[in-house]
Amino acid sequence: MAKVLGIFGFLQFGLADVLDIGMVALLIFFLLRSIRGESTVVNIVLVLALLVAAQAIASALNMRMMTVLLNAILDVGVLAIIIIFQPEIRHLLNRFAMQTGISRRTGDLFNKILGIKEERLGSHSVEELAEAVRAMSAEKTGALIVIQHKSSMEEFIETGDRFDAEINRRLIMNIFFKNSPLHDGAMIIIGNHIAAARCQLPMTNRTDIPAHFGMRHRAAIGLSEDTDADIIVVSEESGAVRFVRSGDAVEVSSMQELRQLLGRAMDSPKDASETPKEGKEEA
Repeated sequence: MAKVLGIFGFLQFGLADVLDIGMVALLIFFLLRSIRGESTVVNIVLVLALLVAAQAIASALNMRMMTVLLNAILDVGVLAIIIIFQPEIRHLLNRFAMQTGISRRTGDLFNKILGIKEERLGSHSVEELAEAVRAMSAEKTGALIVIQHKSSMEEFIETGDRFDAEINRRLIMNIFFKNSPLHDGAMIIIGNHIAAARCQLPMTNRTDIPAHFGMRHRAAIGLSEDTDADIIVVSEESGAVRFVRSGDAVEVSSMQELRQLLGRAMDSPKDASETPKEGKEEA
């Protein structure tokens, strides 16, 4: 029996082989989970997989011309795909890092090394923000407010107008007032300060978004898929308030619930990963 198995070298498994297979399987699992719902990225991955499989078959069959051709296509094609689909690839890598916890652990490590502490909302800022949201909801004033955590918002701040103002309900309401030149786009909050307004956010590519979700909701969901930021959206049509985190939009039924969400996100990182089930909508 041992002689028969010895004929087939690939059947002789060692600890390194088992570890190799396990790591590849784990990588494929996380990759498939990351590209779930991303039709463009799925198509890219499928085309690359087919080309690699064809190249392996051509090489095994000693088809020299086909092997050379496929190698050239793969060498040039991969570079072209990276250039053409840079936003999609970046989005995929961001989601992979977020879902596997790599970005959080790496960020924590670098922050400890550099002595950087995450800026968090104080109780007064939470109260001012909640009151501003309540007033805008009552008046059906559309708003999009981003609260930074560990993921840097610098690239999005660059797309808008910088601020350095303490969180104040009147200032927030004035910024999102319909006739204000700053009402379009997102406000970004870092710690107890408004860092910028009129910022552009990445839109989600998901196709399962409810039809009544407008551009603000799509932008909020898109940002929450790529970062650990929390986003508050006030609907201009209905005045409904939604709290967006990790791609999920939770409809807020009261300002007390919003205060709890903000307090949980700021003061207890462990609980912040838990999204309330009550009133939750699949965004």
